[in-house]
Order: sequence, then C-alpha cells, then structure tokens
Amino acid sequence: MKYLVIAAASFGAILLFLLASASANTALFARHYPWLLGLNAIVAFSLLALLGWQVRALWRDHRAKVFGSRLKLRLMLMFGLMAVLPGVLVYSVSVQFLTKSIETWFDVRVEKALESGLDLGRSALDYLLADLSDKGHAMALELSDSGDFQRRVLLNRLREKTGVQAVALFTADGQLLASSTGELASLLPPLPTPAHLRQARMGRGYSVIEGESSKELLLRVLVPVSPQSLLGELRILQLTQPVPDSLTQNAESVQAVYRDYQELSLGREGLTRIYAMTLTLTVLLALFTAFALAFVLARRLSAPLSILAEGTQAVAAGDFTPRQAIYSRDELGVLTQSFNQMTRQLNDARRETERHRAEVESARAYLESILANLSAGVLVFDHRFILRTVNVGALTILGDDFVGLVGEAVEGWERQREFGRAIREGFAKHGDKEWQTQIELERAGGLPQILLLRGTRLPEGSSGGYVTVFDDVTRLIAAQRSAAWGEVARRLAHEIKNPLTPIRLSAERLQLKLVEKLGGSDVEMLNRSTQTIINQVQAMKHMVDDFSDYARMPAPELAALDLNALVGEVLGLYETSRAKIVVDFVPGLPLVWGDATQLRQIVHNLLRNAEDAQESAESPRIGIVSRQVDGQAELCICDDGPGFPPEIVAHVFEPYVTTKARGTGLGLAIVKKIVDEHHGRINITNRQPHGAEVSIRLPLAPAPTASAPLTVPPTEA
Repeated sequence: MKYLVIAAASFGAILLFLLASASANTALFARHYPWLLGLNAIVAFSLLALLGWQVRALWRDHRAKVFGSRLKLRLMLMFGLMAVLPGVLVYSVSVQFLTKSIETWFDVRVEKALESGLDLGRSALDYLLADLSDKGHAMALELSDSGDFQRRVLLNRLREKTGVQAVALFTADGQLLASSTGELASLLPPLPTPAHLRQARMGRGYSVIEGESSKELLLRVLVPVSPQSLLGELRILQLTQPVPDSLTQNAESVQAVYRDYQELSLGREGLTRIYAMTLTLTVLLALFTAFALAFVLARRLSAPLSILAEGTQAVAAGDFTPRQAIYSRDELGVLTQSFNQMTRQLNDARRETERHRAEVESARAYLESILANLSAGVLVFDHRFILRTVNVGALTILGDDFVGLVGEAVEGWERQREFGRAIREGFAKHGDKEWQTQIELERAGGLPQILLLRGTRLPEGSSGGYVTVFDDVTRLIAAQRSAAWGEVARRLAHEIKNPLTPIRLSAERLQLKLVEKLGGSDVEMLNRSTQTIINQVQAMKHMVDDFSDYARMPAPELAALDLNALVGEVLGLYETSRAKIVVDFVPGLPLVWGDATQLRQIVHNLLRNAEDAQESAESPRIGIVSRQVDGQAELCICDDGPGFPPEIVAHVFEPYVTTKARGTGLGLAIVKKIVDEHHGRINITNRQPHGAEVSIRLPLAPAPTASAPLTVPPTEA
C-alpha cells in the first residue's frame, strides 16, 4: 500500500510538471495539453479510488469493532484535515489571484499602448519610404534632362548628394544601364522583379518595404525617368535603402508583443479555465496523496499500538506468545520490543509454572494411584474434621459410595455414624499423637465387621488436617480364632480320646463282674448306669472325632468342577427328605476351582442344617440357587425356619456355637474353614419374615477342563 501510494504520487507529480510546462508554452499546450490533462485526471481518480477503498476498509473494520480501527480513523481524519484546510485555503487564494492576474493582463491602457507602438513603427517605416520616394523623384527630374552617358556620371553624384545607399538605372524591360552603391562588398544592386517594373511603368512610381520582420528590411523605390524626346526610350530609376537595425528590432518586438497579446485576448476565458483546471488537478492530486499518505501514516502509527493492545488482551486471556515486533528506533518500536520481551519472560515463567504444576500433578496422580490401589481404607480430613479425600479401599471395605459424606463433618454422618464417632473419639482421646484401635461395625445380615483403625495428624507444611487408615481384619481375626480353636480341638482330642476307651472297658468289666453278684433292682440299676457310661463315652468319642476332623482338616485337592452337577449329586441323597427342595440353577455356570469331597461336605452340612431348622414346620421348604456374581460362582441355600438368633449371629462360625440341643457347634465352623481354604467367602442372613440364607462364593477355574458334566437333578425334588 505504501509503495503504491508513493508510485501514484510520483507519477502524478511528473504529470503535473508537464501540465504546468504545457500551460506556459502555447505550442506545447496546443499539441500535448489534452493528453496531459487526461492522464492527470486518471491519476487523480485512481488516487480517489484508492482513498475510497482505504476508507471503506477502515469503516468496515470500525463497524466490526476491530481493535485499533478507531485510532486509525481518528489519525486519518486529523492528518486529512491538516492537509485539506491549508490546501483549500491555498486553492481559493490561488484561484482568486490567478483570475484577477489574468484580468489585469488585458487592461485597456496596455492594449492602447501596444497599438500606439505598432502604429509608431509603421509611421517611421512609411516616413523613410516616403522620403526615399521623394529623393527618387528629384533624381529622376535631374536625370531626364541628360543623356545616357551623362546620366551614368550624374548618378553617382546624386547618390552621394542624397545619401542613398544604392541607385540603379534600368531599361523598361529591366536591363541595368548604370548603378552606384555605397557598399564595396556589393557591386550589383538588388534587381527588381518584372512585376515591380510593370507597376513602375504604369504609374508615377512604385515603393515597397521588403524583407521579413525577423531579418533586415529593405526600402525599394522605382521611379520612371522621362526621355528627352518623344521618341526616346523610358528609363526606370531604382533607389534601395536598408532600414536601421534598431528600428527593425523595435518594430518586430512591438509587433510580436501585440500579436501575443491578441492571441491571449482571444483565449482569455479559455486560459482562465485552463489554469483553473490545472490548479484544481494539482490540488486534488495533493489532497488525495495527502489522504492516502495520512492513511498509511495512521496505519503505521496505530500498528504498534494495535499490536500492544492485542498482546495485552492475549496476555489477559493467558496467551503469552510474542507479538509481531516493530523494528524501528522510535519510542513505539522500543515499546513493542519491550512488550515482546515481557511476554517472552511471562511465557518462560508460565512454562516453568506449568512444569512445576505438572510435577505436582504427577506426584498427586502417583499418590492417588497408590491410594487407589491400597487395600486399606484411607480418609483425609481438614482441621474441622470435614472429609476431603476417600480412596477406593475405604469404599470397598465399608460398602458405601460416600455420596453426601465428602465435604461433610464426621459429626454429620448418618449412614456411618458409628464409624465417624469412633474416628472423632480416637482423635479427641489421643490428640496429635498417633493412635490405633479396633472397632466392630454391624453389617447387613447381622454379621459384624471388625476394623483396625489408625489415625494421625498431618504436618502443617502440607496444609494440615488428619488422616485415618483402617483395614478389615474380620477374616484375619476369624482365621486367628479358627487356628486357636483348631489347636484347642487338637489338644482336647488328644487329652480326651485316650481315657475314653479305658472308661468304657472298665464300665463293661464292672457290669460283667457284678451282674451275677447283684440281684433284683440292683442289677437293673447297674445295667442302666453302665449303659449310660457307655453311651456318654460313645458320644464323647464322636465329639472327639469332630474335633479331630476340625483340627486336622486335609488340604483341598483343587480341580475344575461343575458346581451345578456336584450339588445335583448331593441332592440325590435327599430324595426322601420331608422338605420340598426348589432348585434354580443358572445354565452354563462356569466351572469352579475346588475340592469335590470338601464341597460335598459343605452342601451336605448346609442341607442337613436346613432340614433340622424346619423339624417342627408343617411344610418345610429349601431353596437352592446358583449364579455368577462379580466373576465368582455363588451358591445360596435358604430355608423357611426361624433363622439365626441375633445373639449368636456374630459368632455363628465359631466352634461350640449352635442352636441344636444335640449339636456340637462344629458344622458351620468346618464349613467356614473349608470355604476359607478355597479362597471363597461365606455369608449368612436372616430372611424376612422368617428363614435363613447361607451364600457361598467360590473362585472360578482358571482353565476349565473338558470333562463330562454331572447330571443336574430336576427343578423340584
């Protein structure tokens, strides 16, 4: 744009110079003025179109609210007014001055003076010509009284007497008879033409001024010389005299000025119009060039400010990319370079901040990953015991999604009120010291959940607060109890089993020895007492055998099993059962990983417990369901009995815990031990309105074997 404006302005200046030169030169004006005028008009309209395009683009940016457009428009208007006001003033004064000056050129007195000077020159030439003519007539009178020979002598004397430059005598047909001249360089006088001779013969004489105004003027006078007799031949006398150079030059000057004046007078209105048009084109070119340059300057001045403004907005929006730099030595260039340096420094600082933030986020993600993969539960509180962070382990252990608890103080926990109270009491009791405690929480179905709870205060450098770590030790404690009961059972079996046989043998020997010595009622009492001892010893032996089985449970021989077929096989033993058995097996249940003998023992024990629980029921019913849950096979056995008493639910899997009058309390303990050794889970719940349900989850086989499936019994038996 800048170079286009400069090129147009330069071309216009050249055309204006040529136009001004043509206006001052008439010949050049007559030949080239229209072309120059048209080219100047084309340049002017081109500049006007360029200016209009610039203004339109600027107005479009202004309406679109492009930043910097208002400043560009304001600067352009200021520069334009600075060019327009002086230009209009100079144009008005110039037009008035030019019009009045041209009018003063054509003053009446000037015209009269030029005409008087021209008449004066003509009068002087006419006077010289008339004087030469008088001299010629006087010489002709003197020569008419002399003969031809005398005339030649008299001609030179008359020339010298009158001061004429050249005198010649010709015949009527133009032959030179005699001549006399005052110039030695010219021996022959200028010869007259036949037309001159003819006019001289026809009248009293002939006089003429010869030559061009720009060269020397010559006065020529032809006078007829009368013969002495009537039969004599007519002679023609010629006098030539050059006009003085000063008179010639003055006359030519006056005539040229008068001619130019007449030409200017004839084209006065056209000349005024031409000069006005030239001046108008000059002003238009100057104004359009000034506006175009004003637009270029405004854009050049506003460009750094626009860059700074855009950079400021970008920095405010978080974009620290360096803006386009203005490489100039003025203050705006220094300002933009300083701004770019500042944005680069901010960008470097932001990168450093982002790097630190990424490191912090990475450390935080690493910590969150560790917390998420911890099996233990982690709860983080602030200074007011408002929960801030909870990991997946805590959700899994407590079986709660903690929706509504995050961001809530522990005192306001409704679903986990007992757990929150234990945390608050632990910190209240131990203060800033690390503490540990064990609590029991009631779970659905009545089974307790034992948690090992540890708490400590976070350092102030990490924003402070409190952290609680807890773990579900229910199975661990159950395993510890099972191991302790196993050791007790082993020792009891060892200590009790040894004296049982001697006691039984001693009772039988006493009966054998005394039965013949006693009589009547004594024999009956002896037999009854001996039989009681034998029966109790036998019962204790069975109990010792159960203890031995519990203490010396063999390791399971794991293999892929069809759980549905295995349960169906056990159900074949209960075809004569008084209870109605309803089966709901999921078809295509994946194979489980277990010991067939021990799993049959589990199913048999649970079915027998279900039958015993419904001894007094009129229509006993047992339900068996198999399904796949969370990647494991689940077997549920339920009954319509009275269920488990609430006081023994928490200890139902411990030895010697039973509701049967003749039970040892080792059945469910053995079942729990078998399930644990299979890495499964067992759970009991009381059904509503009555009944109990035992669910067992077993792991699936990693690589199912292609074995023939066991026969599945019918749905009802």
